[in-house]
Amino acid sequence: MSQALHPMLNIAIKAARTAGALINRASMDLDLLRISSKAPNDFVTEVDQAAERAIIEVLLTAYPGHGILAEESGREHGAKDSDYLWIIDPLDGTTNFIHGFPVYAVSIALAFKGQVQQAVVYDPSRNDLFYASKGRGAFLNDKRLRVSKRIRMSESLIGTGFPFRKGDNFKRYVQMFEAVMQNCAGLRRPGAAALDLCYVAAGYYDGFFETGLQPWDAAAGSLMITEAGGLIGNFTGDADFLYQREVVAGNPKIYGQLVQTLAPYTKVIKAEAASHAAAALPAPAGEAGLTPEAALSAALGVSEAVVEPATAAPKKPRAVRIRKADVKPI
Repeated sequence: MSQALHPMLNIAIKAARTAGALINRASMDLDLLRISSKAPNDFVTEVDQAAERAIIEVLLTAYPGHGILAEESGREHGAKDSDYLWIIDPLDGTTNFIHGFPVYAVSIALAFKGQVQQAVVYDPSRNDLFYASKGRGAFLNDKRLRVSKRIRMSESLIGTGFPFRKGDNFKRYVQMFEAVMQNCAGLRRPGAAALDLCYVAAGYYDGFFETGLQPWDAAAGSLMITEAGGLIGNFTGDADFLYQREVVAGNPKIYGQLVQTLAPYTKVIKAEAASHAAAALPAPAGEAGLTPEAALSAALGVSEAVVEPATAAPKKPRAVRIRKADVKPI
């Protein structure tokens, strides 16, 4: 790599490559893979767990005072009260991996006081390394990334993710799918959100949307997009997408048009419910009964709000550049 990288980004890259090597070795013997199910259609393999342990070991060896939020182990590791929080998905696209479909990635982000500062997404099957530091740009290997320049939805390629968990609102998604599909040149669903967001940063996609994403799915990719000149937010264009579990991203023109299309399908957070949730939030993150989302919210000082389907007309969408905005408490 030609440019000097931030020391913490270098450690994240080392961790991602270590996990990627484990994943590549396992991909050659999928028949021997032990697979368990966290929920219907939501799988975890011994590779996910081994990759996560390897990442955590590299990160905490370098920075023992940092906090960890990882998909498989939650907040079991690292310091619980650090301003630095590593947000890890050791294998995004597990279902693809299990089937030998080569679209999956390692995703690692570092947040400082709620702001994502460093990000790595590593595609081990292609040896593609996406990385970004706040204020210093986003890159694929040594190539600087910029979002696409398309301005018309009718000419745009849009990425998405289908709902797959029990309890997901499939009917609402089909309506969203139809609304977007009728207005764009094509819709794609490869199945690894961390890579999808990087593809927006690289200009492969002009936009992306998905519901049900967890913080570790979107944290690293969000910095890639903003550092590549794009926008990312929730369906109404606000900055709290990590906590609402809905994401829309794109180059500035397409982002605005996607927000207009998707705003009617958003979940709205009621201020009263949010204040009650804040008052009732359990204390130390990582204790039994605290969900990973709540753990991240607690770590970043954000309460996990109650959400309900929108019934009123959506407010006028507005574009938000996440890199210039603080993460706002709900």
